[in-house]
Order: sequence, then C-alpha cells, then structure tokens
Amino acid sequence: MCLPLTSCSRVMAKADPTGAEAVPVRVVRAVAQDVPVEILAVGNVEAMDSVEVKSRIAGQINRVAFEEGQSVTRGQLLFSIDRDALERQSAEQQAELERDAAVEQQARAVVARDSASQKQSQSEADVATKLGALGVISQQRVNQLATSRDTSQAALLADQAAVEAAVGATKADRARLAQTQLQLNFTDVVAPISGRAGAVTVKAGNMVRDNDTTLVTLLQLAPIYVTFGIPEQSLAEVQRLNANGQLTVDAGTGDSLLQGHLAFIDNTVDATTGSIRLKANFPNADKTLWPGEFVNVRLRLRTEANKTLVPEFAIQDGLNGKYVWLARSGVATVAPVTVQRTYKPQNGPEQAIVASGINPGDMVVSEGQLRLTNGARISLLDTPHAATFAQ
Repeated sequence: MCLPLTSCSRVMAKADPTGAEAVPVRVVRAVAQDVPVEILAVGNVEAMDSVEVKSRIAGQINRVAFEEGQSVTRGQLLFSIDRDALERQSAEQQAELERDAAVEQQARAVVARDSASQKQSQSEADVATKLGALGVISQQRVNQLATSRDTSQAALLADQAAVEAAVGATKADRARLAQTQLQLNFTDVVAPISGRAGAVTVKAGNMVRDNDTTLVTLLQLAPIYVTFGIPEQSLAEVQRLNANGQLTVDAGTGDSLLQGHLAFIDNTVDATTGSIRLKANFPNADKTLWPGEFVNVRLRLRTEANKTLVPEFAIQDGLNGKYVWLARSGVATVAPVTVQRTYKPQNGPEQAIVASGINPGDMVVSEGQLRLTNGARISLLDTPHAATFAQ
C-alpha cells in the first residue's frame, strides 16, 4: 500500500546518478518592483468632532425622539422639553407689550395736543410783547401771556418725557417676550452636528436644569481622525515631503486598510518617548474606523523604483554576513547579498530589499536551506509558490 506521504503535493528527492541524493527544496523567484518607503505605527481613532448635548433651559423632558446608537443629522430633533410654563409666560408678556404700546400711543397723542397748544401760546406771547412795546396793552397782560407760554412749554416737555418712558417700557416688553420665545425654541433640543448618538443619560419624565446634565454625546464618524506617533528622526523628512503635497496614510485592522491623508503635525516632540504626534484625515464613508479603536498605520513617504525583492525568510545569516542559496541548473549555489532594508507589504510575507548579490529572475531557495552545501544537487518541491511570491 502507499504511504500517506505520497498523497502530499511533494516531489520526492530523486537519487543522483553518482549516488548522492538530491536535497528537496522550495524556491521563489527574485522580482524587481517599485517599493514604497513607509513608517509603520499603531494609531488611535478619534472622532473629528464630539459634542455633549445639554439643555439650554430648565424643564421636564417630554420625549426622547431618537434611538441610542442611531446616526443623526444636524438639526434633527433629539429631545422635547415641556413648553406649558413658557407659553403662559409668553402670553403674559404679550399682553404687557400690548398694554404698554397703547400707553405709548396715548402719550404721543397728548404730545401732539400740547404741541399745538404750545405753538398757540408762543404766538400770543410774541404778539403781546410787540403790543406792549407800543403801549397798546399793559405790561401785566404781556407777563400773563408769557407765563402761559412757559407753562405750555413745560407741559410739552413733560409729555415728551412720558412718551420716552412709554417707548422704553415697550422695548423692555419686546425684549422679555423675545427672550421667552427664544427659550420656547430651546424646548426642542436638536443635534448640533451630524454623527452617531451614544447612550441617553436622561429619560423622558426627568427634570433637567439649563446647561447642567449631558443628555447624550454625539460623535462625528465621517470624516474621522487617526492619531499616531513617528520617531523624531523622521520629522524633518515628513515636514519636507508634506510641504510638497499631502502625504498618504493607510490605516485599518488586518488586511483591510483605508486610505487617508496627513492633516496635522504637532508642535512638540514628546521628550519621554522621542516621538511626535500626527493626525490623518479619513473619509470613513462606510464607518469602518471606530472612535477609540487601535489600528495599524502606514505613513507613505516616497517610492523607490526597481528594487530587487525576496522573502525575508529566504535570507540567511553567516559568519561573513548575509547570503542566500540560489538554484541554478539543479545545483545549490551560495550568493552573498547586501540587504538594504525590509519591507512589509499589506498582503503577504515580509520582503527583503536586496541591494546587491542577486538579480531579478534568480531562483532563491526559501525552504530546505539547512541541508544544503555549496554545489549540492537539489530537487524542487511541488508548490504554487515555486516561481514567485506574494507581492
């Protein structure tokens, strides 16, 4: 019967004609591609806008007009507060306004009457003064008409003061009425921003005071911020590149990353951590990012063109430095390499960027290196990754 091993997708090592058995290995092909220069970090999602909704008047809550956790739009009704007391107060103030407006009209009518009387008294006093100078009438009569003129003038001034007082009373009534009507508008507590509602802290039937208890907290989810830190050594390059155009930032959990743009660089380096805080702006239209969660962040600085890549696990460490095993014509060959840096793509294993030692297209051994010696014969294990690797 067949052994279970034969059911696997492995190609068993074949015997070498000289008697040495070929070493089974897996290989990947070195590739050339453009590689981004990125800073990896862990970020925290923050709502771009957060509002604690409070009542601007005191009263009893009649109705809660939304559900906890509901998405609300700006201007949407959230709470309704009892209006009865304010409506009665408004009616009283309206009546006072009408009464004082009538008093003002009456005072204006008295001013008009006394103004005509004063003009008549002034005219008579002027004529009497001329006739008295000619000796036609006595000085006593002239004095009587002058006194009558002065009395009319004083009465007119008193009437005008009464009008001004009535006008002031009317203005005060209008101001009080406007304030009450404004408070009536505040009985409908509406959403100041569009966002997602949290838990309702005060239910219908409870009393609230003005600007006291938070009724509900609203968080804006779209757009949204992701805050993260970078080493202070990278600050100068980030500032220089961002001045030429907003840098791209990817953020998310797992393999699902959203794309945003750098929006803010803090003005102080944290002396305890040696890092500086940055913020990126994300549209977050589908609400993937959630306030308070931690996400993986990639700040993309630039792209290096035509770099040679192999999986990082294919790189070996030796006494003389790093090296790889190359598969050439069925034989293993050692190739010293210089690794510039490593790069972790969004999907797939971490890659090593090789500056020298191999070329794109070379077949690099990725599994089975421990059994190899220079010049050893090899056989390739059957694997879908024998010719390439995830990019």
